[in-house]
Parts: sequence; C-alpha cells; structure tokens
Amino acid sequence: MTLIHRPAVPEDAPRLAEIRAKAMRPSLEALGRYDPERARRRFLDGFVASDTVVLLHRAEIAGFYVLRQRPGELYLDHLYLAEGARGLGLGRRVIGRLQQEARAAGLPIRLMALKGSPANAFYRACGFEPVGEEAFDILYRWQP
Repeated sequence: MTLIHRPAVPEDAPRLAEIRAKAMRPSLEALGRYDPERARRRFLDGFVASDTVVLLHRAEIAGFYVLRQRPGELYLDHLYLAEGARGLGLGRRVIGRLQQEARAAGLPIRLMALKGSPANAFYRACGFEPVGEEAFDILYRWQP
C-alpha cells in the first residue's frame, strides 16, 4: 500500500482544516464543544506549511500531520486522516516513521489527544505514555 508524504503548500490549508474538523466532530460533540467553524479556524490560525506533511494514498489527500521541532523534543501537533483513509493502517505507518525520525535524532515525541477520543487508544497502542492532563486533553510522550 503506497503512502506518499509530501510537504504542504499554503493552498492545502482549507482542505486540511476540513479534514481536521470532520475527524474531530464525534469527539467534540461528545464533549458538547463541536463548532465546525471554530475547529477550522483553530487549525488555520496556526497553519505553518513548512511544519505540515500531506499524506497521499491512491493519488488523493488521505490526511496530514504537523510535526514541530521544539527544544529537546518533537511535538506532533496534528495527525488526521480523511474518513475514507481510516482503518487502513496509515496512521500506524505515519507514527512508525515519526518514531524512526525521533530515534535518529535522540528526541522524544510529545502530543495531546482530546479526552474521550479514540485517538487515546491509538497512541497508547503505538507506545505513547500519558504524562499529564489538561481540562480537555491528555498529554502523551514517546521516548526512543
């Protein structure tokens, strides 16, 4: 199964914001906090193309991730898959690739997942350990 990683360009931002809003909808609705415009705006306000990688599967945008280099760590700010790309093992492939990069750099990966989101089980299955909690999020760390 081919998964192509390509750098994002500014023109990708609206499509990626839409993928994020749709992916987050069930978890945000469960918390009573779903607002599609707010979900898109939060992504667009922080969009940096140079930190963003678009995932292509079968010549279509299958999702994206945002990895930010911080002092002493890599921060996975976003990882979202389009609805038709979920359940194919693409997320695990992305995480495996990021873990290889982190190992090579000798850096941990940190991230946050919304409480109650299926993403929590996914990240735990990928070896991330919870290290803290905020009002709506669980903080995770993976150490090489």
